[in-house]
Amino acid sequence: MSTQPVSDTNEAVDFFIARQPILDTRQKLYAYELLFRRASVDSANVTNDIGATATVIAHASKLGLVNVIGSLPGFINVDAQVLMSDFIQFLPCDNVFLEILETVKITDQLVARIQELKAAGYRFVLDDVIEDSEGLRRLLPLIDMIKIDLVAIDRKNLVPLFKALKVYNKKMLIEKVETLADFALCYDLGFDLFQGYFFSKPKILTGKKLHTAPLNVLNIFNMLITDADINEVEAAIKKDAGLALNLIRLVNTAAFMTKQRIATIKQAIAVLGRRQLQRWLQILMYAGADNADSLMSPLLALASSRGRLMELMAQKITPDNQLASDTAFTVGIMSLINVLFDTPMVQILAQISVSDEIKKALINRTGRYGDMLQLVIDLECMSNDDPMPNLKIDNIDIALDDLRTMQCQAFEFSNVVTLDAG
Repeated sequence: MSTQPVSDTNEAVDFFIARQPILDTRQKLYAYELLFRRASVDSANVTNDIGATATVIAHASKLGLVNVIGSLPGFINVDAQVLMSDFIQFLPCDNVFLEILETVKITDQLVARIQELKAAGYRFVLDDVIEDSEGLRRLLPLIDMIKIDLVAIDRKNLVPLFKALKVYNKKMLIEKVETLADFALCYDLGFDLFQGYFFSKPKILTGKKLHTAPLNVLNIFNMLITDADINEVEAAIKKDAGLALNLIRLVNTAAFMTKQRIATIKQAIAVLGRRQLQRWLQILMYAGADNADSLMSPLLALASSRGRLMELMAQKITPDNQLASDTAFTVGIMSLINVLFDTPMVQILAQISVSDEIKKALINRTGRYGDMLQLVIDLECMSNDDPMPNLKIDNIDIALDDLRTMQCQAFEFSNVVTLDAG
C-alpha cells in the first residue's frame, strides 16, 4: 500500500468542485458524482488530473464533503494510486461510492485491496464499461454498480451490452444523459440510475399551457414584487394546499434558523417578512406538488444552488448593497423557469414585473448579473473527460479561492432546501 504524501497542503484551496446529479427512475435525486479540478489562483487554467481527487480526499475533514452532498451519497473517481493509498480512509464509507476508472489495470494486488476496502464498508462502481470483459467478471463479486457512458458507446451496441451486463444483477447506471429522448431510451431499456443534465433542458412546445402549481407561485411572487397587500398574498397562498405545506416545511429548516416552530401561513409571513417570503416563493416554484419527495427535484437543487451562489458573489462584490444581492439571487433562481414551464424565457418574463437588468441577464446573459450567471453555469459544466471551461472572471472582482468557498456554501444551502426540508 502506498504511503506517498499527497500534494502540498496549499493545493487543497486551489480546486473547484462540480457535482453532477444522479437520478432514479422517477427523476428524483439519488446521489451526486463529485468532480474535482485543480485551479491556479493566478489564472483560470484548470487541469483535469486525478491528483486533484487525491488532494481533496487527503483534506476531506477540512473540506467537509457532507456539506457538499448533504445526506445523499457521493460518487468519487479513483485510480489505482488512490485505491492503494492510506489517505482514502479520509472518505466516510457510508457516504461514498468509489468509481473504479476504466483505465485501472486489474491486478492481484488491486483485487486484494478492493476486498479489504469492501470489508471496511466501501461501495464500488465500475466506471465506463464498454464490454463484458474478464477484468469486469473478476471484480463482479466486489462491485455494487455498473456504469455505462452513453456517449462513449455506439448506440447500436447499447442494447446488447446492457443485456449482457444486466444478468449480473447489479444496479445499472447510465451517464451523459443530456436529453429527455436519451432518458426515455435508457429508461425503457431498464437502467436503474441516470446521470446528466437532461432534466435542465426545456421542451419548448408552442401553445403549451403553463403548469398550474408553479404558475400559482409565480403569480403570488408577482403580487409581492408589485407591493400587493400582504393579506391578499396570505389568502392566495392558502388557496394552494401544496404550496402552503411546502412553504411551512421550508421555513422550519435550518436554512432559516427560526427559534419557534412555524405552523401557519400567517406565522410564516410574520417571521419571514416580505423580502424573505419573496425568496422562498422563488424556490418553491420548483418544489412541485405536495408529496413526500416533492423537494427532491434536481431542478430545485440546481436552481437554489445557482441563486445562493450568485447572491454570495454579489455580497462579496458590493457588501452594503442588499438590492444587488437580492437581484443576483433572483437571477440565479429564475434562470431555469423556462425549463420548469417548458416555455420561452421571454414569454414568462412578459408576465411578471422584474427589472430590465434581470431580463437582460436571463434572456441575453448580458450586464453584470448576466456575467455572473454565465460564470455559475460554467462552473456546473465540468466533466470527467474535458478540462474545466475557462472561467470568464474579468468583469467579476472575486478571487478564485473565494469563489470556491462560495460554491461550497451554495451547495450547503441547496442541500437544506432539497433534502433536509423534505
